[in-house]
Order: sequence, then C-alpha cells, then structure tokens
Amino acid sequence: MADPKGFLTTGREVAKTRPAAERVKDWNEVYVPGSLLPVIGKQAGRCMDCGIPFCHNGCPLGNLIPEWNDYAYREDWQAASERLHATNNFPEFTGRLCPAPCEAACVLGINQPAVTIKNVEVSIIDKAWDNGDVAPRIPERLSGRTVAVIGSGPAGLAAAQQLTRAGHTVVVYERADRIGGLLRYGIPEFKMEKRHINRRIEQMRAEGTKFRTGIEIGRDLTAPDLRKRFDAVVVAAGATTARDLPVPGRELNGVHQAMEYLPLANKVVEGDYVTSPITAEGKHVVVIGGGDTGADCVGTAHRQGALSVTQLEIMPRPGDERNANQPWPTFPMLYKVTSAHEEGGERVYSVSTTHFEGDEDGNVQWLHLAEVEFVDGKLNRKPGTERRIPAQLVTLAMGFTGTDVRNGLVAQFGLELDERGNVARDGDFATNVDGVFVAGDAGRGQSLIVWAIAEGRSAARGVDRYLTGASALPAPIRPTDRALTV
Repeated sequence: MADPKGFLTTGREVAKTRPAAERVKDWNEVYVPGSLLPVIGKQAGRCMDCGIPFCHNGCPLGNLIPEWNDYAYREDWQAASERLHATNNFPEFTGRLCPAPCEAACVLGINQPAVTIKNVEVSIIDKAWDNGDVAPRIPERLSGRTVAVIGSGPAGLAAAQQLTRAGHTVVVYERADRIGGLLRYGIPEFKMEKRHINRRIEQMRAEGTKFRTGIEIGRDLTAPDLRKRFDAVVVAAGATTARDLPVPGRELNGVHQAMEYLPLANKVVEGDYVTSPITAEGKHVVVIGGGDTGADCVGTAHRQGALSVTQLEIMPRPGDERNANQPWPTFPMLYKVTSAHEEGGERVYSVSTTHFEGDEDGNVQWLHLAEVEFVDGKLNRKPGTERRIPAQLVTLAMGFTGTDVRNGLVAQFGLELDERGNVARDGDFATNVDGVFVAGDAGRGQSLIVWAIAEGRSAARGVDRYLTGASALPAPIRPTDRALTV
C-alpha cells in the first residue's frame, strides 16, 4: 500500500484544463502542460491496495492498477511503466480517451471520490516517454509465419504489436491515408494530439511491423488475394455503419454524419486543408447525439467559429448520482460535463427530431423537434411541444450499427455475421473461415477504446495458437466478456 492514510488525508485532484476562452483558439490538448506531475504522487497514494481490487474487474485489460499506483507514489517511474505496459500496449491512448470504468469500480468510490486512476496512468506513460523508458521490443527470432491485420485502430494496432513481438511477420492494412483509424481521424486533436500515435507507430516499425496505407481490403485488394499471401488474417475494421436519421429533409445540404465532419477537421490540423470543406464557421450548429462523439462535434464546432451550438439527446438528462439500478461497482450513466461542454453551447434532453427544413437552394436552415417521454417502456411524443431551432450545420452522432458490408470484405471472405450485424467469432476470436480472426468493434460492436485494445491482445493470442499450436501471449478477455462495465 502506497500511503496507508492517503485516502484519508488527500482529496481527489484531477488534471487542470486551460481556460476555455484560450483553448478554443487552437487545437492543442485542453490540459495545462505539466500540471499533473507535481500532484500525481499524492493522488496515487490515495489507492488503498484493496484485498479485492475491483478496479481490475472494471478494466477490460485487467490493468495492475494498485501496483503502478504504488510505484508512482514512490516516483519509481520505470517500474511503474513496466507494470503499466504489462497489460496495456498504449496507455497514452487510454489515459486520454478512456471513460475510466476502473474509477467507477474503485472501492474508495463507494463513499468518497475515486482514485484518479486515469490521470495517474497518463502521467506514468508521459514520464516514461520523456525518460526514454519506452523502447522497441524486437523479437529474438522470427517464426516464419505471416499475418495481415485489416484496420489500424486500437484493436488492429494492439493485435499487430503482440503478434510482431511473438515473432510473426505482420502487415497492417489501412484504407485511410494515415495510420490510426478512429484514433487518427475520429478523435479531435484537442482530446489527443496525434504525435502520440506517431511515436507509437515508429516504435512498432522498429519492432518489425509493416504498414500499408490507402488500401481497402475488398476493393483495392481482394480477400482471396490476401489469404494467399498470409498464413492468418485479423479483421479489425471497426463498426463503420453509422446509425442514420430517416426523417424528412435528411437529404438537405449541411446534414452530415459525425464521421464525415470530424475527419476533415483533423485533416486541417494535419495540413491537408487550409479550411475544412465542412465547417461550422458562422453557422448555427446542431449536434444530434449526447455521447462522446457528439461532444467531439461540439468542441470542433467551437474551434471553427460557430455562431451557436446545440446538442440534442433523445434520452432524459442523467442524474448526478448513481441510480439504484446502477450500483457500485458497475459503470453508471451519470451527467457528464466534458471540456467541450465547458466551452459553451446548449444541451437539450428528451427531444426527438421530426424533420429538417431547408431554403430554396437545398441547404438546411431549421431543425424541427418535439419533446418525448417514456410511458410504459415506450417512447412517445408529447403533444404541443413541437418547435424549431436554427440549424445551418447538423451532425449525426448517434453511434454505429454494425460492420460495413458494402466494400465486399465480408462477402469475399465468406464471413458469418451475428444477430447484431457484427462478425461472428468463437472463444479464440476465430471466425467461421479457417485462419481468419476478428477483433474490436468489427466483432464486438461499437465499444470503448479499452475494450478494443483488450480484444486485439486476446485475438493475437488466438492467432499465435493457430499458427504455432501454443501461445505465451496474454488473453485479457473472451469474446463474451462484459465485466462490470457494460
């Protein structure tokens, strides 16, 4: 136990953010650089090293949280980094982007603010990079076996790194022009600067992983050709079929899916565009969807100079405290104020879009909505609550419904889908096709980054066993695992 009285003497202190008026003028991360490290030792000392650390179960990766908390408290940053990397390939990603189900499961959180696990995690890995403690782990010998990984999001990257370190020759195929998947183009720069991805890719290249961008399997390269070239294939293409909103006026100019809008903003930061082809500048913006992707759209619109930003959610406003049906240590649905919400805008709950209204040129100008309520488990529109709000840009951030089958990948491999539209798999993450495995959202459905990394690591073990008959790689989860966080 780091500090036996730490949880009694030290209050919770989280990372400081830059003033909203300052940070909306740039795309840098919202946090004050270097503000965490001076306080992180005491924050790690709040960890009680519980007899049964429920944070382990809250985290799909099974992170050894009490252990690296103890090392952080003692400022043994190298040891803390080693324990962190023992279960997580990319803690700088999860430390910035994960909603921290581990903190929801923290035992201290029963009657006090939970340990700042996420902040400790990101401090450890940032210190490790600064100290040069993150080095390539080059395999001692090669197996002579080859593996193709389709998709370079967190699941694909985790699977590729694990398999490369096991001695296999791994090639990652990415249809976009840069590696990273949704980490690259779905996550705004102000949430995670892309330099963190770039240096991980360089580490993986040094270890032996090969990357091929601008190649979409099913179109640019067929599945049969891929199977001829490689001994095994990992499908980590994500759940890319976005949920649509089939209401009158959906076809109007200015109504876009979030994943049409957000990548273009990231491409501006990358230097591909001077200004985004889809911009919020000078417009009234409406974001439909109250989740993290919706918040990303809100923050992006602020930085592009929107006149106003309104975020709509069909569900009621979550509470500030746990409901009785979401007891500790489950992950509760609580009212959350992200950095994007701190920057301005309005959030409207319990409303549903009825239709869009446009001008004579076919551009969206108004969004019509009505209040809704649940009655006997059914969602009903409340009479007399219809109104309209100005909307010259609308982004749909309502999640994803399954694997995209339009590019031919599923059909060419002959993959079976489950009842939810995801690629079906067995206990080793193997599909119905011999030598083809699936990991991440493509098999699980839309989920968290921490689940994606866990799935990539577990699928890598399945591939390694398939190729060699046995595997020493860890398998943090099974395909059916839901833990306490879902």
